[in-house]
Amino acid sequence: MHLKTTKCNNFCLVATPVDHDIFIRTQIREQFEALFRAFDPGTSFQFFKSFRRVRINFTDALAAAEARVKLHKSDFNGKEMRLYFAQSVHIGSPRLEPPKPEKQFLISPPASPPVGWAQSQDAMPVLNYDLLCAVSKLGPGEQYEIHTGTTNTPSVIVHVCEDESSEDEEEAAESGKRARPKIIQTRRPDYVPSVNQ
Repeated sequence: MHLKTTKCNNFCLVATPVDHDIFIRTQIREQFEALFRAFDPGTSFQFFKSFRRVRINFTDALAAAEARVKLHKSDFNGKEMRLYFAQSVHIGSPRLEPPKPEKQFLISPPASPPVGWAQSQDAMPVLNYDLLCAVSKLGPGEQYEIHTGTTNTPSVIVHVCEDESSEDEEEAAESGKRARPKIIQTRRPDYVPSVNQ
């Protein structure tokens, strides 16, 4: 992370808000420049029309300070002119640095993985082989108790159903049509009106 530092430039002033005529009429521009050239003849100007500001560059810091003291909040061409020392902002290094390599591949998929990257191995699935063995030994109509019940917990028992689908498949094969399974509707509970008082 780079630190943002602001430095005051003692050689430059910024005049704001400036009358719009300074940018259009050369006579008013020359009058404006003459105000500051009285303090330093080597003064240069940069006009920023869209911001309505003028940057005044002095060759001497004392001349810039004197001009600010005498002309700040003074009247020029019917408007109050304010003068401020220009500030230069320095953020870290003068160039934009790329993100750190360990975070760079998270921004967008890289063309190739970063150096030293290895794919994580999938964990082995957890299988209860005792349960699988017990279920495989069950035959139709038998039951298997998975969890023995206590006074606080119920017991869990698996009942293996008899295979009735084989008879239906034989009948369907004879008739040439595939039988649709019959859906048994769940019975609606009896309606008991509640009395609200």
